[in-house]
Amino acid sequence: MRLLLVTIAGACLAAGAAVQGQSAEANAPAQAATHSSPSAVPTSARDGASTREDVEKQLAALQKRMLDWPALAYYRDRDAATPPPARGEQRVVFLGDSITEMWGRRGSAFFPGKPYINRGISGQTSPQMVLRFHQDVVDLHPRVVVILAGTNDIAEKTGPMTPEMTLDNLRAMVEMARANGIRPVICSIPPDADFYWNKGLSPAPKIREWNAKLEAWAKSQNVVWVDYYTPLADANGGMKDGMSLDGTHPTPAGYAVMAPLAEAGIAKALGQ
Repeated sequence: MRLLLVTIAGACLAAGAAVQGQSAEANAPAQAATHSSPSAVPTSARDGASTREDVEKQLAALQKRMLDWPALAYYRDRDAATPPPARGEQRVVFLGDSITEMWGRRGSAFFPGKPYINRGISGQTSPQMVLRFHQDVVDLHPRVVVILAGTNDIAEKTGPMTPEMTLDNLRAMVEMARANGIRPVICSIPPDADFYWNKGLSPAPKIREWNAKLEAWAKSQNVVWVDYYTPLADANGGMKDGMSLDGTHPTPAGYAVMAPLAEAGIAKALGQ
């Protein structure tokens, strides 16, 4: 395993150096730094130099990633320290990626005064959420779980995916929730015209396709569906002006649009 990871890390460094060399020959403009996430292999040799230290750093990052692919350690201690719900408490867990994790940061409010728990992890895809669903959702004993997944599936953070693959993962989470007396809420994938960290994937039509299939399935299974997409999207399938920091992550104004929609979905789920 170590030999394989060393080979991968070395290949990544070599590929990075080769690409940089080609770019220099073509006199292409320097690109801005791209989004870093747990899914990405770090590139430390920006000047093309490949050293043993660079390889060891990448090897350590790859080993850490592979040893905890679903990132169970991220919330493990906080989960263990979370007390059971009080009598009558309408606890809600929000499960998702960075769009969920950043809710409550950078000036946005995450439902102050409400017994809502944020369990978003930046860069995560739906299969990773499936693997941490019991620890980060079921074991917290919420009444409702609000699931927002799919952006990083389309962005291919853990490899190419189809809408059917995303749907299978959502189906698995809904089944686990219902088996444990938790009412699920599924949210639409927010709009995005072009992922700033992985450009060229043309996500806008894919997001519309994914959402149509996810909504049809949710309604067929009597799962509450929350539509974030429609009020946030512009005519090109990207975020409306003022709604996003970078084309992907909402501004406080964007989260202010999403919050009452989530609350309405939670109320509907509690009333089922």
